[in-house]
Amino acid sequence: MNTEVPTEPETIPFDPAARNLGVAVGYDGSENAEAAVRYAADIAARRGTSLTVVTAYRTPIPVYANPAALQAWKEDKAHQQVAESLLEKAAGLLAEHSGKVKYVTVDGDSVGALAEISAKAQLIVVGSRGRGGFLGLLRGSVATSLPAHATCPTVVVPSTPLPSRSAPVLVGADLSSHSRVAALQAAQVAKDRGSPLFVVMALPRFDRGGTWYPEPLDEADRRTERRRQELQEILEAEIRWLAKQVPGIKASGEVRIGEPARVLRDAAESAQLTVVGSRGRGAVASTLLGSTSREVLHEADGPVMVVPYLEDERVDIEEEVTAESDGS
Repeated sequence: MNTEVPTEPETIPFDPAARNLGVAVGYDGSENAEAAVRYAADIAARRGTSLTVVTAYRTPIPVYANPAALQAWKEDKAHQQVAESLLEKAAGLLAEHSGKVKYVTVDGDSVGALAEISAKAQLIVVGSRGRGGFLGLLRGSVATSLPAHATCPTVVVPSTPLPSRSAPVLVGADLSSHSRVAALQAAQVAKDRGSPLFVVMALPRFDRGGTWYPEPLDEADRRTERRRQELQEILEAEIRWLAKQVPGIKASGEVRIGEPARVLRDAAESAQLTVVGSRGRGAVASTLLGSTSREVLHEADGPVMVVPYLEDERVDIEEEVTAESDGS
C-alpha cells in the first residue's frame, strides 16, 4: 500500500524584474516554431519586455582516437553553424519587431537547454511540433516534457490558425494555492490583451464509479447540482478576489459538471488560450505534471499555458476569499 502523504510542493522563486531573458522562445526552423516566434514576439511587445530566441545543438560525444576526435570536432562546428543560421532565419521573422531581441545558441538537449533558460525567463514559448531535433517529434516530447521541468510558465503553440483575440483566456481552477497562481498568470495575459477571462471549475458527478449501495440516479443528480451551486458561490468570490489582484480585467466563471480534463477540453474550444497549473489537488506528490494538465496539453487544439507553482505573495491573501464566500 502506498503510504505517501501528498504534500504541497515548494514554490519556485519568481521575480519577473529579475528574469532578464524576458519572453524566451525555442526555435528550430520549422513552420510550427515560426508560429511560436511570432506568438512570443507579440507577448513581449505587449509586456514591454525583451525577447530571447533560443536554438540548441548537441555536441557529439568525443572519443579518444585522434581521427575520430577530429571528426567529432568538425561535426560540433557544423552543428553550431546550423544553429547560428537558424537564428539568422529567426531574425528575418522579427524584422518588424521593435523591441529588444537576444539570440542564443545552447549546447545540449532541447528539454534540458530550455529548462535551464526558463530559470532566467518570465515566460517560455515552444511549438507543439518541431523538426525532431530541437522541439521533438509530436506534442508529447518537448511540448509536454518542458512544462514539467520549466521554472516559468510555458506556452505551447500549435501549427493550426490561432483563435480570435475576442475569445476569452480560459483558466482551470480547483481552489488550491497552485490554481490561484495559474489564475493570476492567466489574468495578466487577459489584461495584456484586453481580453475577457473565463474561470472554469469541474465538479465530478456524485454517481461516478458507482457505490456498493448506489442511490437513485435522480438523487445523485440533485446532490451534484446542490454542490455545484455551493461551489459557484465560492468561485464567484474567488473571481472577485482575482479582480482585486489584477485590476482592469473582465472576469467571469462557471462550475461545470464533469471530469476536469473533459470540462477544460470542451471549454478550450472557444478560448484563445487555455491556462492550467502543472499540478492540481489530485496530483501525487511526486508527479511533475498532473494528469489533467497532460491531457489538456495533448488534446487542446489551441495554445496552452502550463504554470508551475511560482512564488506569489498575493496567493497568501486567502482570508479575504473565505470571508467573501461566506457572504461577510
